[in-house]
Amino acid sequence: MNKLISAFAVSLAMIGAHASAQEVADMSDVEFAHIAYTADNIDIRYAYLALALSQNPDIHDFANTMIRDHTAVNEAALGLLDKLGATAQDNPVSQSLNANAEEIIDGFVKLRGAEFDAAYAANELAYHQAVNDLVENTMIPNIDNAEVKALFVEGLEIFKAHETHAEMMVKALQ
Repeated sequence: MNKLISAFAVSLAMIGAHASAQEVADMSDVEFAHIAYTADNIDIRYAYLALALSQNPDIHDFANTMIRDHTAVNEAALGLLDKLGATAQDNPVSQSLNANAEEIIDGFVKLRGAEFDAAYAANELAYHQAVNDLVENTMIPNIDNAEVKALFVEGLEIFKAHETHAEMMVKALQ
């Protein structure tokens, strides 16, 4: 489990290596959209893996919530981008997130039972803390389009609730 958390820390460090907070802040709304879309899709992948590998009903409930909420936010984001005639733009941050998610998934598939559950919960907490911080403190203050900003603010509220839920899961599994 510590290796997985370390892999996530490396993932965040690699984001920093590719782009400083100021470089992220200087990105466009469509680049922000791609980072958020990528982060949502990664969490959906983690959730499907949790449904496949865990027997814990609390983990299943959380994973189903992740799938439902992250899918809904991504659908809203794609709808807004379509309305605005824009396309999410890939960038080094979203690429780094995807690359490092593969490493975390590779670690997850080797775990079973309580060890998987604890690793999944800890990763969900760390992931939501990191992404929420990036969204709240770097992206939202620098989003130009009011509709895009409103969607990010709404999504952040949902994902902060996920962070709280993940924190409770981590404590319950200790």
